[in-house]
Amino acid sequence: MELLWDGIKEAFFLIVSGDQEIWAITWLTLKVSGVATAISLLIGLPLGTWLALRDFTGRGCLFSFINTGMAFPPVVVGLWVSIFLWRNGPFGDLGLIYTPTAMVIAQIIIATPIVIGLTIAALQQLNPYLRIQLLGLGASRLQATFALWRESRLLLLAALMAGFGSIISEVGASMMVGGNIKDQTRVLTTAIVLETSRGRFTVAIALGFILLLLAYLVNFGLTVVQQRTTRSKDIQ
Repeated sequence: MELLWDGIKEAFFLIVSGDQEIWAITWLTLKVSGVATAISLLIGLPLGTWLALRDFTGRGCLFSFINTGMAFPPVVVGLWVSIFLWRNGPFGDLGLIYTPTAMVIAQIIIATPIVIGLTIAALQQLNPYLRIQLLGLGASRLQATFALWRESRLLLLAALMAGFGSIISEVGASMMVGGNIKDQTRVLTTAIVLETSRGRFTVAIALGFILLLLAYLVNFGLTVVQQRTTRSKDIQ
């Protein structure tokens, strides 16, 4: 218990003192996971919408593949990304291995199936005749899609939070493709692993609390938006 309390005090000290290394690690964590979440949303939302609204042969098999992707072990994703980005790999000439870009790529692969799967689930909760009615009233396909997104916005925000949550806390892929290099690719999760391996448990606990605080603040902001959306929907 004393070790835990020392970790809390250390976290408070690191935040208040403005430790440059800690702030750099925290900023890189937020930047990498934020960019990966945004790109996974740009990919997953349209693709999930298309899959939810289309009926074609093999749709069930594709859904099963996506659902499997939602449970991809990050370390396996890191392995495959490393193989492709390694110096003698297919994309080795790009020099992306052990860079923040490689970490973003790995996190996109982890988060995108989650966004796709939850987008499909959100849209399938709607009345199947709603889109037909919108098109019948003269709405374009794009306008009808935006209307469906608006109707399912609460669940879509949940998909965004789930996608972000799946990558802000992962360590396997980031360690494998980023290398945990100081001042370059070290993020909070990999820093925690490093400090634990050194036996510096107080610092590791402090970094853990900073990571929890960061995740909480981001999800708190998204939850506020979600709850405001809920209230406005109830009023309507």
